[in-house]
Order: sequence, then C-alpha cells, then structure tokens
Amino acid sequence: MTKETDQQYEQRMKKTKAAVDERVARAQQERGTLIVLTGNGKGKSTSGFGTIFRAAGYGIKAAVVQYIKGTWPCGERDLALTLGIPVEIMGTGFTWETQNRDKDIAAAEKAWAASKAFLEDDSIEVLLLDEITYMLTYEYLDVKEVVAALAARPHNQTVIITGRNCHPDVIALADTVSEINPVKHAFEEGIKARKGVDW
Repeated sequence: MTKETDQQYEQRMKKTKAAVDERVARAQQERGTLIVLTGNGKGKSTSGFGTIFRAAGYGIKAAVVQYIKGTWPCGERDLALTLGIPVEIMGTGFTWETQNRDKDIAAAEKAWAASKAFLEDDSIEVLLLDEITYMLTYEYLDVKEVVAALAARPHNQTVIITGRNCHPDVIALADTVSEINPVKHAFEEGIKARKGVDW
C-alpha cells in the first residue's frame, strides 16, 4: 500500500466527515427502537446488559426480563439489582435441564406476563428481553402476541432482544439487527467459563 501524503489524508478525512455529517443530519426521528442481537457467537446478553447499564448511567429507567439463564449465578444481574434496576427471572434454566415442556411453558408465560407489564409502562425507557428468542423457537410463546406487544409499546421505549435464531417476524419489526457469529470460542478448546468474564 502506498503511503498517503498529509494532503491526501486530509482530503480523505474531509470526505468522510462530510458523509458522516450528512447521515447525522438525515436522522430526524426521536423515538425508541427495537434492537435484536442474534447469532451463534458470544456476547449477545453481555451487549444487552451493557446498554442497560449505559441507560442507568444517565439516570434513564431500565428493566430486564431474563429467560433461560435465570438460575445461574450472574454478575450482570447482581449489578442490575444493586443499581435498583428491576429484573424478572424465568428461573427454570436451560430447557435440557428441566426436561419438562409443560413446566417450561408455564415459566415462559409467567416471564412473558412480566415482559408485557414493562412493555406497557411508559416510564421504562430501555427494556432487555434476554434470550426471549428461544421462547419463540420452542413455541412456548405465541410469536404474533409477542410481535403485537412489541409494536404497541410506548413511543419512547427501546427494547433489546437477545438470543439465537431470532424469529423472522421479530427481525422484520426491528430497527437494528446485529448477527454475532463465532470465529473462535474458548469452550471449544476445553477452557472453562470464568466468573466475572463469562458469567
């Protein structure tokens, strides 16, 4: 690669700035968004909780509903509770742990009832529905009901949905979708998950 002159660099950065400024100027809507973090890679829940903590840092009211991982020790959940962020937990753990479909459906419906209450509360500006995608994949919850509730949420409310294999109807409704794909994972090399890093 040929090294740029200072003048070439300056011209390239001016063009970049003009393009960014134009995009910023076009963004005129003020409303909450629906964010989907899906894919098979690590970091979906971590990213979702990071946004919750960002909101809390600005004094913005946030809430969390955790599907799937609720029975495990969880540093991010503990911090959320310490910060006074409401956290509802499905509490059954992974579906292969319970091996009881009726119990899983009942737990999912209870967690969904808490989710709906938050989705109707216009004081909640940021809501994390952590790993709700599995509830739709396994048909524990009705996708039409979930999509309708997401669409009807308060205008100012941002919702973050995490989990693998997000339903196409949820993706169609979403404003932002990130698919997190694995390149390498320590677990595949036999390295244990570590407290404070992985959970």
